This record gives sequence, C-alpha cells and structure tokens, in this order.
Amino acid sequence: MKGKILLFAALLCSLNAQADDLAAQIDSFISGQFSGNPVQVKVLVRTPAAQWPQCEFPQLSLAPNARLWGNISISARCGQERRFIQTQVQVIGNYLVSARSISAGSRLTAADVKLKSGRLDTLAPRTLTNAGKAVGAVSLRNISPGQPLTFAMLRRAWAVKAGQPVRVTAQGTGFNISGAGKAMNNAAAEDSVRVRMASGQIVSGIADDDGTIRITL
Repeated sequence: MKGKILLFAALLCSLNAQADDLAAQIDSFISGQFSGNPVQVKVLVRTPAAQWPQCEFPQLSLAPNARLWGNISISARCGQERRFIQTQVQVIGNYLVSARSISAGSRLTAADVKLKSGRLDTLAPRTLTNAGKAVGAVSLRNISPGQPLTFAMLRRAWAVKAGQPVRVTAQGTGFNISGAGKAMNNAAAEDSVRVRMASGQIVSGIADDDGTIRITL
C-alpha cells in the first residue's frame, strides 16, 4: 500500500512539473509575440492540466491573424496529437484617447490625442496605440474627452475628392508627361483613383499627398 502511495505521489509530482513546464512554454510563446513592444504581458492558462498534451515540448501555434490578447486558443501539437489550450492573455500598454471633445468631420491634430496606459485586452477591437494613425485623420463621429480611439471612429483625410480637377503625371523609362482631368472618386494618399481626362479617356492612378495623380508605366 505504501508503495502505491509513493508511486502516485511521484506521478503527481511529474504531472505538476510537466504542467509548470508547459505553462512556462506558453508564457514564453505569447510574450514572444510582443517582442519589441513596450507592454506588460500576463498569461493565464484556463484549460485543466489533465487535458494538456503529454509530450515534453509541444509545438505551439496560433491561427493566422489571430488576436494576441483576451481569450485566445493556442494549438499544442505532439506528433499527430493536437490539443487546444484556452488561455487568457492580459496586456498592459499605451493606447490612444481623445484629449478633448472632437466633432464629427474634424481633422485631428496632435493636440486632440494623448496616450494612456491600461489593459489593452479589455478595450474595443482595433483600438489605436499609435498617435501617427490618428493625427491627420478625420473623425466620423463626435468623440468625448478621454474616449479610447478606434479605427472605426476615423478615416484618412481625402487627398482628392470626386469631381475635383487634378493634375495627372505619367512616368516611364526616359519620359515624364502630365495632363489634367477630374477625379471620379474620393481617395486618400496612396489610394487608387480613377480620373476622366480632358479627352474623355478614363485612367487609373495613385493619389499623392498634394492631390497629384501618379501613373507609373
């Protein structure tokens, strides 16, 4: 009887050690996804240890384009066996909020935004973490002071608008020609835009910051 108890205790210690090892591997795997980002990461494994893979070093992976925080599922493969480990990833870092009231249609400046530190995993999807993504953009709605900013609240400013007269330049090996036309659609910088030329011909190009339409031949 004593021998069975010792055997069970040894087995339990082995399972606990394996669980600790896998938890550490998952923590390292997730933390590595944020390499170079100034954030604090805490990983909580929710799947019971009894359902974890039994090999020493399972191959860990995430689905393509999977989000990196909140409740996520990590694939752990041991040979032909595959288990999914349910994990909660808590991330503390900087995100963007409005520094003052912003009216719909306003073009944002650096004075309109500020960084705040907090739990990124509790915020709305696609919350902005970089001021460069907001400054120069146009608000699609009224925004209250201190409100977290998301991509859905903003659009890039138009470099050209539909019906606007534009200058079109075409470049190729050994030549550079230009002409005039009218934009047929709104476009931000580096967006594609169609232009009706004075001759009636319709061409497609890329909008530059200054409203010039660039065609590369």
